[in-house]
Amino acid sequence: MSVLLCLAAGALCLYLILYYNVFKGARYCSSVKLRGKTAIVTGSNTGIGKSTALDLAKRGARVIIVCRNKDKAEAAAFDIRRESGNNQVVFMQLDLGNLESVRSFVKTFLETEPRLDILINNAGVVGHGHTDDDFDLAFGVNHLGHFLLTNLLLERLQKCGPSRVVTVASIGHRLGKAHFPLMTSKKDLVSGQSMWRNLQAYCDSKLCNVLFTRELANRLEGTSVSCFCLHPGYINTELRRSLSLWQQLLLIPFAKLFLQDPEGGAQTTLHCALQEGIEPFSGRYFSNCALQQVGAKGRDDALAKKLWEVSERLASL
Repeated sequence: MSVLLCLAAGALCLYLILYYNVFKGARYCSSVKLRGKTAIVTGSNTGIGKSTALDLAKRGARVIIVCRNKDKAEAAAFDIRRESGNNQVVFMQLDLGNLESVRSFVKTFLETEPRLDILINNAGVVGHGHTDDDFDLAFGVNHLGHFLLTNLLLERLQKCGPSRVVTVASIGHRLGKAHFPLMTSKKDLVSGQSMWRNLQAYCDSKLCNVLFTRELANRLEGTSVSCFCLHPGYINTELRRSLSLWQQLLLIPFAKLFLQDPEGGAQTTLHCALQEGIEPFSGRYFSNCALQQVGAKGRDDALAKKLWEVSERLASL
């Protein structure tokens, strides 16, 4: 019995060490108010995006809920209005996997909304498939759709400066690769259809997020727009919906024990969007509400510039 107690105590200690030192993230604490400001949050009908939008709404911002599914988005907007007491939460439809949808959204937004102070590129997918424009799904949604969206909104962001662009990347960028020939050929960036193929494609797209932010900062130097990317932490979100049923069942105990909820996952996003004095770190990468070193490939300016040029061609900018 004493051996079992010792093992149980050891397991508990190991769990606490792992949870508080690896998985549990920092909290963003600030009373900053956003009345008179407008924010766009992509993928804000659920998960980290919804938690981010709720926090911004509680601070008084006008929040544009941007996602593909109208019914889910309108339900999320209703929830956020009710919980925040802020009626300035509206839905606009956008499918990041369709570049024409991105252009249509921006046209509508610019015609109806006079301001844009914060753009949060939050939406992300993991899974096999292609966008409506026949790009690899993860690359097309996670990077290319946001690349086009940001570029088409830059003039409004500059007009309303100081403003910020925040892109949710991932620590997975360290495992990512830039497959330029495959990007331009519109073929799968990673062959196969396994879970590992999907995860590699996701990591590739997250490297693109990091490189995009780096080059965007270089191009915005001297303007009133700053940009940041981030790792949100280890979060229990709907990204796992792309996994098979048995894979999701296997992950449930791990998720319950270790992963943060979406509110926890929104903290570094909020830090990058709202924290005063971080403008000199434009283009940099954050995690746990603090500046962090990005992976080696994410620091490659030549690679970032090449990705930008390839993305411009693919998005017909």
